[in-house]
Amino acid sequence: MKVSLNWLSEYVDIEGVEPAELAEKITRSGIEVDAVDNRSEGLKNIVVGHVLECNQHPQADKLNICVVDVGEEEPSQIICGAPNVAAGQKVIVARPGARLPGGMKIKKAKLRGEESHGMICSLQELGFDGKVVPKAYASGIYVLPEESRPGQDALGLLGLNDTVLELDLTPNRSDALSMLGVAYETAAILSKEVTLPETAHDEAAVPASDLLGLRIESPEANPLYAAKVVRNVTVGESPEWLKARLMAAGVRPHNNIVDITNYVLMEYGQPLHAFDYDRLGTKEIAVRHAAKGEVIETLDGTERSLEPHHLVITNGREPVAIAGVMGGANSEVHDGTTTVVIEAAYFSPASVRKTSRELGLRSDASTRFEKGVDPNRVVEAGERAAALMAELAGGEVLSGTVLFDELDKEPKRVAVSPDFINERLGMKIPFEEMEEILKRLKFPYEAVNGQFIIDAPTRRVDITIPEDIVEEIARLYGYDEIPATLPVTESIPGGLSPYQEKRRTVRRYLEGAGLYQAITYSLTSESESQKFALETAPVTRLLMPMSEDRSTLRQSLLPHLLAAVTYNTARQTSSVALYEVGSVFLGEGEDGLPTEVEHVAGAITGDWSGGGWQEGHKQVDFYSVKGVVEELAAKLGLSENLSFRKGEMDGLHPGRTADVLLNGQQVGVIGQLHPSEQKARDLKETIVFELNLQRLLNEDTEPLLYTPVPKFPSISRDIALVVPKAVEAATLENTIRANAGSMLKEVRIFDVYEGERMEEGMKSIAFSLTYLDPERTLTDEEVTEAHNRIVAALEAEGAQTRN
Repeated sequence: MKVSLNWLSEYVDIEGVEPAELAEKITRSGIEVDAVDNRSEGLKNIVVGHVLECNQHPQADKLNICVVDVGEEEPSQIICGAPNVAAGQKVIVARPGARLPGGMKIKKAKLRGEESHGMICSLQELGFDGKVVPKAYASGIYVLPEESRPGQDALGLLGLNDTVLELDLTPNRSDALSMLGVAYETAAILSKEVTLPETAHDEAAVPASDLLGLRIESPEANPLYAAKVVRNVTVGESPEWLKARLMAAGVRPHNNIVDITNYVLMEYGQPLHAFDYDRLGTKEIAVRHAAKGEVIETLDGTERSLEPHHLVITNGREPVAIAGVMGGANSEVHDGTTTVVIEAAYFSPASVRKTSRELGLRSDASTRFEKGVDPNRVVEAGERAAALMAELAGGEVLSGTVLFDELDKEPKRVAVSPDFINERLGMKIPFEEMEEILKRLKFPYEAVNGQFIIDAPTRRVDITIPEDIVEEIARLYGYDEIPATLPVTESIPGGLSPYQEKRRTVRRYLEGAGLYQAITYSLTSESESQKFALETAPVTRLLMPMSEDRSTLRQSLLPHLLAAVTYNTARQTSSVALYEVGSVFLGEGEDGLPTEVEHVAGAITGDWSGGGWQEGHKQVDFYSVKGVVEELAAKLGLSENLSFRKGEMDGLHPGRTADVLLNGQQVGVIGQLHPSEQKARDLKETIVFELNLQRLLNEDTEPLLYTPVPKFPSISRDIALVVPKAVEAATLENTIRANAGSMLKEVRIFDVYEGERMEEGMKSIAFSLTYLDPERTLTDEEVTEAHNRIVAALEAEGAQTRN
């Protein structure tokens, strides 16, 4: 909501309050002010000019030489390229020395050999958004009213001597979608009174009901409909002040009739619509639900097919408007309109919301109807529009209102005690202070038996329960005045649980390892829901999914992570490393809800090391990612419990996949995507992993203990083994560790050889073994004895040693 302070000052006295100060007060009271826009900032020396002569430039087809009276002794020659400039116009002129938005300074210049003393401006050049500039001037200069005086300050004439506050409203504060709503809020903050607009007007002797009949066939969706009839109107441009206020509010001016309905919309928050009475053709308005397949062309030029639950305004035969959303082109006010029907109505918020969403049609009107308008302002807004049409369009308002009214307009009654308010706020606000706040808010109340009995104004649809009154008292008293206290409890507030600390360790480690965190959808397609799943269970489907691609809860994090990798590589990012910590959903728990299990997954493709001038490129491979998982286990104190075995999974390479085991039970998988999967996803070599993080983090671990740096030297021995290709290195390593005794501290593979001079079907694996006793220096005899024991065990399992 954009709030012009010049406009606001008509309803509440804000004199002496700086815009920034007012914005701060409004923000502190609960409505955030997103921006404070001084519309004249950076603008100066911009005046009204009168074009005395306009002739084509002799050296340029698209330029004109204009002689312009700018209020000085002599007219100025200005070169202008606007297609609509003409002699006799009153225009906006930036004289030499003027400044425009963005710091642009206007100087005397020569254009194709002719001098130019200034610039004739369009509204866009003064900082107006092109969306709010009247269509007649969208591609040229702006023409001012004939009564404008040369040399007059153009900024004031255009309403630019103004500051606009941009409010970021929460859904419950629909009352502030109007200038009057903001006026009530401002008055409460500043302890001021509100001045309401004038709605009185003269009426003709002819009753409106003589010209117009009204029939409501769907009172549940339209419990209140009021129609005013204004005849003998002259359709034309609105006065400058009205156009300026609409543009400040972000609304494009059209003509005086339409502008008045938009003005009242912004003023009262009550949407109105103006019908051309003669175009109705039936002297009747009937409100009903549409017939199946009924069609209407709306004001935006689009033909729309309607459904039976869509509410429409008709002339008794065909639709002329979609109720609460948009009018129809067949009853639009135009230059030849002489008689206008003003519609002011209350439409069911649910009906408007459903229609607007299904038709994909949002408007300022539907936004307000969806949230609920003030039922006690509907008729008043119609009277205000009629008064303005009489004043600005020369109209004659017919007497009375054609009215259907079955709407409950009684205010909500809320009872709340001062003790209830103070208990909820944790403070002691005096009773008199609460009374003063209710008076500032213009909330009628009675103090009865120690309670406030409050009739919440119908403009405040958000006030329905005692807690709403607590909020109103708190925000007007001042959130800053609420004392800060810590909860009284046995535990220290704000600490992380051990599980949360470990999860944070996981994230920090993975980011330190070079992976970026991704957050993807929990919903996927049914075909992708169990792909790469460590554990499968019956899938959980949504009853009303937004699309088939978001219809089922996932059982693996990898499909969406791989989609993110594909998205990035398709945009020239060749190296991508992503991880995600999130939940998968397995079957149904005891409470009837899906069982959530937290997983961590990663997907990496491209270079693993940077490839700078000091280092070569290293392509990510299976062992790079296995190292990440091993180091993660070390960070969590699980290294001794973690192991790997050859694995298989659909979508992963059969020879480059490993199951991750914790205490012998599978908790994850590491693998390279299968070549066919990589091709389908348009990826190069990509390595993935997924772990059951919940299992890892819930595993009991020994506390970390400091181990002194050994004082005694270690002894290394190498052993090379020839074994069949099918034998896994892990099997050999397990045999080594099982027979080495306590002196063995590290086993490391440093060579694998398959090729010439190696028997068919065989391979050589070389291990480096490190022996250490932290209490003494080992002897060669002790190490040789342990080493021989290992060799004997390996040979017993079929391995051959190489010398």
